[in-house]
Amino acid sequence: MPPELVPGVSHTRRIIVERDRTIGFMGEEFRVYATPSMIDDVEHACRDFLVKFLTGEQDSVGARVEIDHLAPTLVGMWAEIRVEIAAVEKRRVSFSFQVHDAVEVVGRGIHVRFIVDKPKTAERLAAKKIKASSVPGAFPN
Repeated sequence: MPPELVPGVSHTRRIIVERDRTIGFMGEEFRVYATPSMIDDVEHACRDFLVKFLTGEQDSVGARVEIDHLAPTLVGMWAEIRVEIAAVEKRRVSFSFQVHDAVEVVGRGIHVRFIVDKPKTAERLAAKKIKASSVPGAFPN
């Protein structure tokens, strides 16, 4: 594990809440930052931060997200995602995060990622593909 990955190390990313990051089920006048988009943005912020410390043979995958979506963010506003390493246990890296817009905190939670070796992951995926190929309907057209 890289020695720089210690609790307290943080990273901030700012995004613009564009239409494709919003809910649409309540109509155009109610478009606000969607929870699944917030989760996606948090995962990308954590992964992009982690990968700076890893070798070319490593990456990270998400394993857990716990989120409180506290307030709406309107289309066109910015949202800032601050992620902080909360714990490092071997290959498991836990983050706490907070998301805020220009007005207030709009989200907070935890996100856990595992550092993986890409060659080993490729082997696991190939083995699963072989197993799944023998299960009828595992790969529907």
